Amino acid sequence: MDLSQVNFMAVIVAAISSFAVGSLWYSRLLFGNAWMKASGMTEEAAKKGNMGKIFGFAFLFSLIMSLNLAFFLADPQTDAVWGLTAGFMAGFGWIAMGIGIISMFEQRSWIYIFIHSGYLIVALMIMGLILGLWR
Repeated sequence: MDLSQVNFMAVIVAAISSFAVGSLWYSRLLFGNAWMKASGMTEEAAKKGNMGKIFGFAFLFSLIMSLNLAFFLADPQTDAVWGLTAGFMAGFGWIAMGIGIISMFEQRSWIYIFIHSGYLIVALMIMGLILGLWR
C-alpha cells in the first residue's frame, strides 16, 4: 500500500457521502417506513436518542470505513470502475453477509437484512466511486 496514493480529502467526502445515501435510503420516500417496522423502531423511540452522539459516531465509523476502502484502493491503476467494483465487493461480500449472519441469529426478517445490507452496499459503492475518481 502506497499512502501517497490516498487522497485524504476524497476519504472525507466519501465518508460524508454515506450520510447523503443514508438520509435518502432511510427516508419515508424509500425504506424508512419498512425499516422502522422491521427493526421495531418507533418515532418516539427515535427521538429519545442522543442525536449528537449518534451522528458523531456514525461519521467516525463512516470515516474509518472510507479510509479502509481507500487503503485497499491505494494503487495508481485504481479508477472509477475499480472503485465502484471494490465498493460493491466489500459491501456485498463482507458487510451484507455479516449483517445476514448476525440477523439470522437475532431472528430478524429478510426485509431488515435487505434494507441494511442494501444501504451499505450502495454507500460503499459510492465511496469507492469517489475514491476511484478523485485520485
